[in-house]
Amino acid sequence: MKFLLAALNAKYIHSNPGVYSLKAYSQAWIREPELRDGRFQIEIGEYTINNQMDEILSDIYRRKPDAVGFSCYIWNISYILELVRDLPKVLPDVEIWLGGPEVSYDAARILEEEPDVFGIMMGEGEETFKKVVCCYLDQQRKTTGWNKSAFQEIDGTAVRDKDGRTVINPLKSAVDLNKIPFLYEDMTGFENRIVYYESSRGCPFSCSYCLSSVDKSVRFRDTDLVLKELGFFLQKRVPQVKFVDRTFNCSRDHSFRIWEYLIQNDNGVTNFHFEISADLLNQEELQLMSRMRPGLIQLEIGVQSTNETTIKEIRRSMDLSVLRKNVEIINSYGTIHQHLDLIAGLPFENYESFRRSFNQVYDMKPEQLQLGFLKVLKGSHMSQKAEDYEIRYKEKPTYEVLSTRWLDYGEVLKLKGLEEMLEVYGNSGQFQTTMEELCREFHTPFDMFEALAEYYDKQELSKLSHSRMARYEILDMFIGLRVPEKRPYYRDLLVYDLYLRENLKSRPDFSADQEPYKDQIKAFFADEAVRYCYLKEGYEGFEARQLIKMAHIEVFHNGRAVLFDYKRRDALSHNAAVHELGIWRK
Repeated sequence: MKFLLAALNAKYIHSNPGVYSLKAYSQAWIREPELRDGRFQIEIGEYTINNQMDEILSDIYRRKPDAVGFSCYIWNISYILELVRDLPKVLPDVEIWLGGPEVSYDAARILEEEPDVFGIMMGEGEETFKKVVCCYLDQQRKTTGWNKSAFQEIDGTAVRDKDGRTVINPLKSAVDLNKIPFLYEDMTGFENRIVYYESSRGCPFSCSYCLSSVDKSVRFRDTDLVLKELGFFLQKRVPQVKFVDRTFNCSRDHSFRIWEYLIQNDNGVTNFHFEISADLLNQEELQLMSRMRPGLIQLEIGVQSTNETTIKEIRRSMDLSVLRKNVEIINSYGTIHQHLDLIAGLPFENYESFRRSFNQVYDMKPEQLQLGFLKVLKGSHMSQKAEDYEIRYKEKPTYEVLSTRWLDYGEVLKLKGLEEMLEVYGNSGQFQTTMEELCREFHTPFDMFEALAEYYDKQELSKLSHSRMARYEILDMFIGLRVPEKRPYYRDLLVYDLYLRENLKSRPDFSADQEPYKDQIKAFFADEAVRYCYLKEGYEGFEARQLIKMAHIEVFHNGRAVLFDYKRRDALSHNAAVHELGIWRK
C-alpha cells in the first residue's frame, strides 16, 4: 500500500511543511510494523504550479500510489482539480483525498461536484491523516469486518456513504504541537529552498478577512524544543528560515527567548523571517533588536489600513500610533528588513481613504510595502459579510475583490496599475535614490506611483515585458515629461542607482561620457593596487587591471566621482558600498 502526499507549490524555492508534518506525525505515532518494513509507504511528491500538468500526472502515475492526498490552497486548487479529473483515467483504482484551507470549508460542494474525490480531510490534518492511514492498514490486513464505511467514523473527514450521500464529520480536536516530530532531520532536498518552521498555531486576533480568526486560540510548541530545533538550522547554516506563525510575538516570553537565542547563537549567515504585530513590541524587545546582526531577522507587519472605521469594522486590534513609532525605531537601527502590508478593498475604505493609508504607511519607510487586494476566503467572517458590503469578487480562486460599496471596478484597476509601479520602482529597491528625489516633485508618494501607472497605460507599456535597462529608460522618459528642466540631474541619479546594484557591462545612452576621465580612472586604480585606501577587504593581491573590473568609478555630468565597491554590500538592500571621490575635472 502506498499513500502519496502531493503538494503543488507556487515556486520551486517554496516547500510545503503541511505534507511533511502529516507524514512525520503518522510515522511517529502509528507503531505498526508495516510502516517500518515498507509494506505501507507514505511518500511525498512536491511540484510547482509552473510544472506542466502532464509532467505531474506522469510522475504520479510512475509512483503507482494506491491513494493520493492533495494539499489545497487558493493558488493551486484549479491545477489540483485538473489532476483530480485526469488521474483516475490513468490510475483507475487510485483513491483521491483533498485537504487544506481551500477545501475545509466547502467539503460538501466539492464532493458533489467532483465524483472522483474519495474524501476530504478538513481542518488540522495530523490526527485525521493518522486515522485515515490506520484505516488503510486495516484494509491492507483484511481485518475482519472492515469495509469502506470505516472512513465515515473518522472525525475531520468528509466522505460518501454507500448510497453516495455526503457524510460530514466534526473536526478533530487540536493536536499537541509538541507531539509533531521535527520535520528537518534530513535536509536533503532543502539546500536551495526556503525552510518553513512553525512554533505556534492559531491567532489571538479576529481579523474578518483571515481564516486564522476562525480559531481564536493559540497553541505553542515548547520553547525549549523550538530553541533546540533552531540550533539545528544554525548548525546547518540554512540560508533562510521562515516562521509561519500568524502573530509570532503574541506571547512575549516565547518570542523574546527565541530572539535572544538567535543573537547568542548567530552564525552570521541564517536569516529568520517573522510575521509580527509591531504595536505589541515593548522597550525591552526593541532594545534586544538593536543588538541584532544586520540581516539576522526580517519582519512582516500587517497594517492593512490606517482608516480607523475600517480597522474597527474588520475586527482588527491595532494601535497605529504605537506601530508607527516602533517601525520608526526599528528603522533607525538600519539592520532589520521591514515588510509592511496594505489591503485594498476593505469595508469603508474608498479610493481617497486608501490613498491616505498608502501615504501614511509609505512614510514609515519600510524596505517593502506590499499592496495586496482583498481575497474573500471561504469560511472567513468577510465571506459572511460580503453581501452587506456589496463586495463583488472573482468566482474562482483567488476570490479577489472586483468592487465594493466604496470602491468601484475602475478604481480597483487603477490600484492594480499603481501596485505594478510600486513593485517595479519601489519594492525592487533598484531605483531607491531616484524615487526618493522624484517623490518631492509630487504632492504625495501615492500621486507619484499613480502618475507612473497612468503613463504606462497611455504609452501601452503595461502589458509588455521589460528588461531592467528598459525600466530605467522608461522612467527617464517619464521624468523628461514631468520635469524636463531637471532631466540631466535625474539621469545622474538613474545611473547612480544602476551601478549601486551591479557593475554594468552596457551603459545607458543617457549616462555621462567617461572618456575624458579615462586616464584619471586608470591612475586611481593603479594607486589603489598599492595603497588600498578605499578597496580593502577582499581586494588584496589584485593588480590595477583586475581591480578596475571588480569595482567601478562613475563620473557624473557635474564632475562628481563615485567609487562603487561590490565586495562590500548593504545587508538589507544588497547595494554596493559607495565612496565619494570629490569633483573631478576633465
